[in-house]
Amino acid sequence: MLLVVQVLAALAGLLHVYIFVMESVRFADPKVHQGTFKTDPADLEAVKPWAYNQGWYNLFLAIGALLGAVLVRTEPAVGWTLVVSSCGSMLLAALVLVARDRSMASSALKQGLFPLLALVFAVTQL
Repeated sequence: MLLVVQVLAALAGLLHVYIFVMESVRFADPKVHQGTFKTDPADLEAVKPWAYNQGWYNLFLAIGALLGAVLVRTEPAVGWTLVVSSCGSMLLAALVLVARDRSMASSALKQGLFPLLALVFAVTQL
């Protein structure tokens, strides 16, 4: 079961690296800001700094989940701390997203599913 936690935490981390790229690197692309994030082109310049900053938050969470997945076997205290705190933060962010706007349920499910599953399987290991 530990391998399942590692894989799920790594998948959560990789997804959040992708979100970082979308928010901080590719946000000006109309396919991203209009298609993915539903941002009106007229609002792009106002929203871009927020998206950029949010992307970095997601990258830092991704790094925590990925490092935790790697370290959980060799440095269990550090690895578990990183997995639980990173995946917990990812899951809570997804819940906040859907709590604020029910139309974001699909996005919240995409961003929160791997962290949720990682935490569920982690409970069986702790």
